[in-house]
Amino acid sequence: MKFFPMFIRCAGRRVVIAGGGEQAAQKARLMLKTEARIVLLAPHLDDELAALVADGRADHHAGPITPACFEDCAMCFVATGCPALDTTLHSLAKEAGALVNVVDRPELCDITTPALVDRDPVVVAIGTEGTAPVLARQIKTRVEEMLAPSLGGYAALAGRLRGAVAARLPREKRRAFWRWVFDGAPRAAWQRGAEREAARLLKEVIAGEATDTGTPQGCISLIGAGPGARDLLTLRAVERLQEADVIFYDRLVDPDVLELARRDAERVCVGKEVGGHSWPQARIDAVIVAAARSGKRVARLKSGDPSIFGRATEEIAAARAKGIPVEIVPGVTAASAAAAALGHPLNERGRSDTIVLATGACRDGDPPPDWSEHARPGTTLAWYMAVGAAQALRDNLLRAGIGGDARVEIAACVSTPREHLLDTALAELPETLRRHGISGHAILMLTLPKPAQQASVALAS
Repeated sequence: MKFFPMFIRCAGRRVVIAGGGEQAAQKARLMLKTEARIVLLAPHLDDELAALVADGRADHHAGPITPACFEDCAMCFVATGCPALDTTLHSLAKEAGALVNVVDRPELCDITTPALVDRDPVVVAIGTEGTAPVLARQIKTRVEEMLAPSLGGYAALAGRLRGAVAARLPREKRRAFWRWVFDGAPRAAWQRGAEREAARLLKEVIAGEATDTGTPQGCISLIGAGPGARDLLTLRAVERLQEADVIFYDRLVDPDVLELARRDAERVCVGKEVGGHSWPQARIDAVIVAAARSGKRVARLKSGDPSIFGRATEEIAAARAKGIPVEIVPGVTAASAAAAALGHPLNERGRSDTIVLATGACRDGDPPPDWSEHARPGTTLAWYMAVGAAQALRDNLLRAGIGGDARVEIAACVSTPREHLLDTALAELPETLRRHGISGHAILMLTLPKPAQQASVALAS
């Protein structure tokens, strides 16, 4: 290694930035994450840096720059944008014995600024010794996905309790206690947003009011896998997948999504698919609850968003009936993905101001709904799982007075390599679907413009 990675204490110390423009502002933004005293060396400052000085978050030295300006600083940055001036200021800083970073001049740098994943007080620094900053940013993105945004708060809580742990727990029990803190019920509670519960669990054990730190408490996360592409998952969804001990997933979930999970996590396909429910809902409820009751962290992975026609109600009720913590992790729903693929929004100002999500699939024995009751001017309707009901839906809309020549956009398997976009007339919708072999994975969107607009229909599969 040419550079040894280490962390430098900045709290209460001076960090000097030579320069008054955008390059200097970039370094100032970085140092504002610390508790350093920022000193700006420049005859003039841009508006952003001047505002920092006015707010008392930085000091400004506008006079001549000498080696004394750099003395006893934690580090300094030279960022004037002028190569000749940067070289001169580098010499002055070195004369004062400072650690120097000269922007875009690696041959003049004692220190480099890494890509940071900031979960203060947890900080991950990624460096490439200045050789590949783009690669460092890519790695940063992956690490950002791995670490929960709330991780820093939990680490800070643990830090505040270290004194109490040292005072009240015997030395031989502390290692097991800390393993439990970061891999047991308190952390699971914190990550699902139950911060008070997490703090209570920790304090009860420290105070001797509870002793069980061995068996982790199970929990269930109903996770939205989005429309297909794995890079459309939320950071929270990726985090829960990487924490899960067992994953129960539907057939509609793209295999690439499962690659984001821990390699040693158990994977169980529960076979939920339109027209092919090989696992009855009651059986799914039973197995996810049983896994959580055994202490496992369960990920119930559903395509799209679990709250939108995802049968989440039954699974939540089953978990709560057994006292198991359960959370919903939202996902990108297929209607949003379809609109993105088609290149237009779900609603448009002055044209449609209401969005209705409906389903084309009913429970066995239920009569088909009157889909046209929502077909009002200024409304966009999105039907999920409706390809099989396309003829009934078309007939229902035609009876309601929607013109058969209204244009229909069809988006199938959105965000996947199998994505298929079509345009047809409402009257020809069933035949178009058959001709192109579209048999499932469907959402239908209908947009009825306000009276002043020409009527049109958009259906997305």
